[in-house]
Amino acid sequence: MASHMTDLLERTAPAYERVRRVIPAVEWPAFAEDVDAILALKRARNAVILAHNYQTPEIFNCVADIVGDSLALARQAMAVKADVIVLAGVHFMAETAKLLNPDKTVLIPDLAAGCSLADSITPADVDAMRARYPGVPVVTYVNTSAAVKARSDICCTSGNARAVVEALGAERVIMLPDEYLARNVAAETKVEIIPWRGHCEVHERFTPADIAEVREGHPGVVVLAHPECPPEVVAVADFSGSTAAMADYVADHQPSRVVLLTECAMSDNVAVLHPEVEFIRPCNLCPHMKRITLKAIRAALEENRHEVTIDPAVAAGARRAVERMLAI
Repeated sequence: MASHMTDLLERTAPAYERVRRVIPAVEWPAFAEDVDAILALKRARNAVILAHNYQTPEIFNCVADIVGDSLALARQAMAVKADVIVLAGVHFMAETAKLLNPDKTVLIPDLAAGCSLADSITPADVDAMRARYPGVPVVTYVNTSAAVKARSDICCTSGNARAVVEALGAERVIMLPDEYLARNVAAETKVEIIPWRGHCEVHERFTPADIAEVREGHPGVVVLAHPECPPEVVAVADFSGSTAAMADYVADHQPSRVVLLTECAMSDNVAVLHPEVEFIRPCNLCPHMKRITLKAIRAALEENRHEVTIDPAVAAGARRAVERMLAI
């Protein structure tokens, strides 16, 4: 047993080196066997793992092949050459990967990895908005089901929302489903934004009081807020941007202290690259993202679960909306 563990730790040493600043050495043996198995399974099945920025460090840094925010994953999914894609994220992300790779096997390790935003709107809701505002183009956030995307004109992410809205050349647009993202984009553009009432259960909980408390306790801290946060939070932050933009800000500006108002794993993953920066909490956990674990990824590759399928009629419309976004 001791010899097995020694060999296992030696094989996974390069992976652990990437996360040693955020995962104590005493905890690594609990991850090592699954990391080792996943790396072998990827080779055997010609598989790649796409991991969102909200995945935990042992997934994001040790087994993932492609990492990033929703936009980055969508763009890079188009270039995947592997036979199997495992999406370490939530269900709408796996659907997007399938839309862009209809002939590949796309797996999501846990079918219950959903999204409060995706659950906040249905295709019938989109139809009702179109009926209420005839001729107004519909911009749909990628945090939605393929069926909702199929009813829209174009998709957007938090990183490109303003660019997408302005690229349409319309005086006003319907923007679904995140109300706060829509309101934050509206503050940056002359285009009239008609919002929906959906919210992210992670970002909607941040308040200006959280920022005031952090500033009081940590003088000089730089506050970065995700645009899914309420506008009053974004207004008192130092910077607002997508998870990719937050990571770029830390890399470019090298603040001595920073707080990322987003999902907790984001700070851990950025901290791996910037040991000189002090990362202050608060943060909020996404219960859906945390359903994706090393053991679930391993089981997905071993048992081919859970394969993502999309009705061809729905896929055609949804793919068109996503591809229009990627063309901008």
